Amino acid sequence: MRQGTVGVKQRFGKLDDRIITAGLVGVNPMTTRVIKVPVRTVNREVELALPSKEGLNVQCEISILYRIAPEKVPQIIETIGPDYEQAVIVSVFRSAAADICSRYFAKDMHSAQRGAIEQEIATYMNSLLTDRGFVIESVLMKSIKLPPGLAKAIEDKLESEQRAQQMEFELLRERSEAQRRVIEAEGIRDAQLVLTEGLNENIIRYQSIEAFKSLAASPNSKVIITDGKTPFLIQGEVPTGQ
Repeated sequence: MRQGTVGVKQRFGKLDDRIITAGLVGVNPMTTRVIKVPVRTVNREVELALPSKEGLNVQCEISILYRIAPEKVPQIIETIGPDYEQAVIVSVFRSAAADICSRYFAKDMHSAQRGAIEQEIATYMNSLLTDRGFVIESVLMKSIKLPPGLAKAIEDKLESEQRAQQMEFELLRERSEAQRRVIEAEGIRDAQLVLTEGLNENIIRYQSIEAFKSLAASPNSKVIITDGKTPFLIQGEVPTGQ
């Protein structure tokens, strides 16, 4: 018996309740056979047309990931038989998928709603199959083919939404740039106000005296003209000796 597989002996048509796990098994082939059942995760792919809420048929390729509880194997073989996958798993899936997908629009199967649809189908199947020994791990909608007209309409809508988002981004960038310019202008205005308020008479007089000292230290001749109000006005410089 291989790993991931269990078996049940059937002797003269009667099943043994004991489960055979991985390892060597001795049987009399004249009277007994071992029915092997995989208990690892199995991937069953199904292709079918699912009805939508608006009455369209959506072609889908779906994977059903399931496994069997080892302790339930004798019961499954006895009540269902070795063709349990087609008889139970696929049949329950088709019913559950058709029932749940009919509550959604076709576009939902091609959008973010796909995950919700997959989860609902898996939950519904588990509610019917868990007690019988089957565990539905997940249902995956791998390939979905929408009707041509609907597919084109969805593509056009997505393109329109992308254009709208791009325009919104451009408007946001322009608003940010305008706000930056306003802040910059306000900063320049405030700086000018501070400078104007700071230039009082005492500061001007002090700066004039400091400038006069610098001129006095120069070796060149100077001509200073004043109106009696401002400390000095520089008319020009005359080189020494002229």
